[in-house]
Amino acid sequence: MSFWRVILAIICPPLAVIGKGCGSIFIVFILWICGWVPGVIAALIILNNPER
Repeated sequence: MSFWRVILAIICPPLAVIGKGCGSIFIVFILWICGWVPGVIAALIILNNPER
């Protein structure tokens, strides 16, 4: 997880997970629409997952 991805996850979470697949983008986008904090948390969790 790079520094720039973390900054992008804080500013616009769906753009930070763009390389992780369509499902991840959709989930983060829905959470981001519901609230900024859940979207940021979901993006950081997805970015921190070493298996994907």
